[in-house]
Amino acid sequence: MVLVQYGDYFYLYVLIISLIPAILLGIFEKPIKYYGFILSVLMVIAIMGIGKLFPLFLLGEIVLIKAYSIIRKKTDNRYIYFIALFCSMLPLIICKLSGLTNGINLGFLGLSYLNFKAIQMIIEIYDGAIEDINLFKILYFFLFFPTLSSGPVDRSRRFEKDLQTKISREEYLNSYLLSGIKYIIQGILYKFIIASIISSLWMNKISTDITFLNSLNYMYAYSLYLFFDFAGYSNFAIGTGYILGIKVPINFNKPFISKDMKEFWNRWHISLSKWFGDYIYSRFVLNSMRKKRFKNRIIASHFGQILTMLVMGFWHGITWYYIIYGLYQGTALVLTDIYQRKSKFYKAHKKEKWFQYTQILITFHIACFGLLIFSGYLFGKS
Repeated sequence: MVLVQYGDYFYLYVLIISLIPAILLGIFEKPIKYYGFILSVLMVIAIMGIGKLFPLFLLGEIVLIKAYSIIRKKTDNRYIYFIALFCSMLPLIICKLSGLTNGINLGFLGLSYLNFKAIQMIIEIYDGAIEDINLFKILYFFLFFPTLSSGPVDRSRRFEKDLQTKISREEYLNSYLLSGIKYIIQGILYKFIIASIISSLWMNKISTDITFLNSLNYMYAYSLYLFFDFAGYSNFAIGTGYILGIKVPINFNKPFISKDMKEFWNRWHISLSKWFGDYIYSRFVLNSMRKKRFKNRIIASHFGQILTMLVMGFWHGITWYYIIYGLYQGTALVLTDIYQRKSKFYKAHKKEKWFQYTQILITFHIACFGLLIFSGYLFGKS
C-alpha cells in the first residue's frame, strides 16, 4: 500500500507512530539524525514506491554535485559551471516537456522541490559558499521526507547546520517538540477541517459556467481553499521536521493581510519566493547592472520581477494559464513599485490606518484574481 503524504488520516496515524522514537531520542539528548535518515528512506519508499526514476535522479544529482564540487576547487570556469547547472536542471526540464505529450510523464512526486535542492547546491558551490560535500548529509537533505512532495523549499547549508546542532532536553521539549506539535495541530485544522469544508460545501458546488458572479464566487472559494490546504500540509512538514530536530522554514505568514503585492510575496509560499528571489531575481539584477543592460537599477529590477514571475509560471507547468499567471504577478509587482515610488497620494497617506485597511482589501483582491488565473477556472479547468 502506497502512503498518500498529508492526504488522509491514515498517513497522519503512521506519521505519529513513526515519530515516537525520535521524540524519545530528543528527550534523552541522543542524536536524532540517524533515525531521521532511516525513517526518511522508509517513508520515501512507502510514499513513492520502488520505482526507477527517483533512484536514477538521486544518483545522477549526487554524482553531479560531488563531481562539480571537486572540479570547482580546481577552476571557476563559467562554461563548466553553466554545463553543471544545466545538467542539474535537466530532470525538471524533461519532466515539463514530457507533460506536453499525450500519455508520457517522466516526472515523479516531489521532482520540482528536489530539483530546487540540486540547483541551489550547484550555484552555491560555484559561489564558494559550499566547499565540502558530505555524502550522508547531502543524501539526507534530498531524502528528508517531510518536505518531499511539496516543500517548504529548504537550503542545504541551513539543513546541515541543524544536523550539527546539539539539542538539550529542555530545548527539545520547549523549542522543537512543542513547536512541532503546534504546527501539526494547525495543519490538521487547516487541511482536514477548514480546507475540506471550503472544498465540499462551497468550491465544488460552484457551476462551471463561466459568468462574472460564478467567477467571483470561485475566486474567493479557491483562494481560501488553496491557502488553507497548502498552508495545512506546509505546517505538517514544518511540525514533522521540528520533531526530527530540523527547523524547516515557514511557508506562510498571514498573506491575506498584506498591504501590497511585494508584501504578499513575502508572506505567501515564502520559501519558494525567497528561492526565486535569491537565485533568479537578485542575480539577474546584479548581473544586469554589472553589464549595464539598463539605464538604472529600477528598470533592471522591473525586468527582473517580470522574468522571475514568468519563470515561476513556467515552473508550475507549460500551460497557458500558468504562464499568464506568472506575467500577471510580475506586472502586479512592477505596477506596485511604480505606484509607491511616484504617487504623492500614497506617500501622504501610507501610515494612516484607513489607508492601510484599504490597501489590504485591494491587495487581497489582486492576489485572489491571480489565484483565479492560476486555478485554470477561466480556461475551462476546475
